[in-house]
Amino acid sequence: MNPNALAFGVIILAAGQSRRMGRPKLRLPWGGTTILGHLIRQWQSLGARQIGVVCAANGAVITDELDHLGFPARARIMNPDPDRGMFSSVQCAACWDGWDGALTHWVLTLGDQPHVREATLRAVIEFAATHPEKICQPMRRGHRRHPVVFPQTAMTALRESSASNLKTFLETPGREWTGFESDDAGLDLDLDEPADYERARALDSAAPF
Repeated sequence: MNPNALAFGVIILAAGQSRRMGRPKLRLPWGGTTILGHLIRQWQSLGARQIGVVCAANGAVITDELDHLGFPARARIMNPDPDRGMFSSVQCAACWDGWDGALTHWVLTLGDQPHVREATLRAVIEFAATHPEKICQPMRRGHRRHPVVFPQTAMTALRESSASNLKTFLETPGREWTGFESDDAGLDLDLDEPADYERARALDSAAPF
């Protein structure tokens, strides 16, 4: 399969509470916009046919930011109970009826990894295009990292899964999965606390703030 022909949508997880950060982390400055704005713009440039942002149903801070960014309301996926954890947002996205019927794959990306290199994200898409029937992930030192690319069969399985979290789902025996080793140190870092944000900025020192 030609990597440029992969018909993929992107799921951006944005329903978290940012408790440890102390302020909404997806609204932190990044690359001339906010983290959320950067992620949307980045995936658009990478050829996503559709982007869905998973928000908390009562998350006015994120919905206000999406309004500011001009992101359409029809592309927002509401999680009515995000306190159930990240996997609840993943399943909300899998069950969403707003996806374009022409999509063949979905990229699940964390809302707090703007520092992952664009070349790494492109490599993930190209890798998935050469393994179209499998769930695909980058790896660092043998550990699975985000983003995760799901084919249609895996999205169907996600809707019906009784797994307690994404890790359990991915490691279910018989799951069609593959990965590739990456040298991108940004894959190891999530923005949970203020110090993480500063480390991420250092990783992406070329980004204007």
